[in-house]
Amino acid sequence: MQINADISQRVVVNSHGLPWTDSPMAGVQRRMLERDGDEIARATSIVRYMPGSFFEQHTHDGGEEFLVLDGVFSDETGDFPAGMYVRNPIGSRHKPHTKEGCRILVKLRQFNAADRNVVRIDTKNADWKPGHRCGIHVMHLHEYGSEHVALMKWEPGARCNRRSYPRGMEIYVMAGTLSDEYGTYSAGTWIRSPAGFSHAPHSTGGCLVYIKTGHL
Repeated sequence: MQINADISQRVVVNSHGLPWTDSPMAGVQRRMLERDGDEIARATSIVRYMPGSFFEQHTHDGGEEFLVLDGVFSDETGDFPAGMYVRNPIGSRHKPHTKEGCRILVKLRQFNAADRNVVRIDTKNADWKPGHRCGIHVMHLHEYGSEHVALMKWEPGARCNRRSYPRGMEIYVMAGTLSDEYGTYSAGTWIRSPAGFSHAPHSTGGCLVYIKTGHL
């Protein structure tokens, strides 16, 4: 299966318009943003766990990164409420489940092989730092080599000078609306821009975004 698999192409997807697709486990469904492979795949998805659902124990041969969007996601290592950012490195194993239900933004098989860091960050309580422009705040989540992951919070009316991404960029709009010269992106929109992309983003009403750069 291939969905938006060509990383040399820019892709803009409003995830709210995608169908929920059943996974092999009852009560677990996915909105597929990008996928290269079948059940074992390089993938970025919104995954919905219904109350009481679970996934059988499995190994992440290519690593797993996820951000809990709502509810509480759990495994043997603990409970992860909305706002938790987690990285499970290559070779890690777990049996995820949920009592009350949850939704997560999850990326699979996209780790640098040498990145062995386990990451657990409660973004609801972590510190924001001033960004490079007035009205923009940044919460750094992870960095390895050229890859950098963060949350960015834009105040209403905040603007950024043109920025270039020599190794690509990916954004998921968590709340509010982000804009640039190519369009306006509401909450739930996922954007992947290839190496060499540049833009001048701004937000009229403010927004919160997940952003990853340097990985494409």
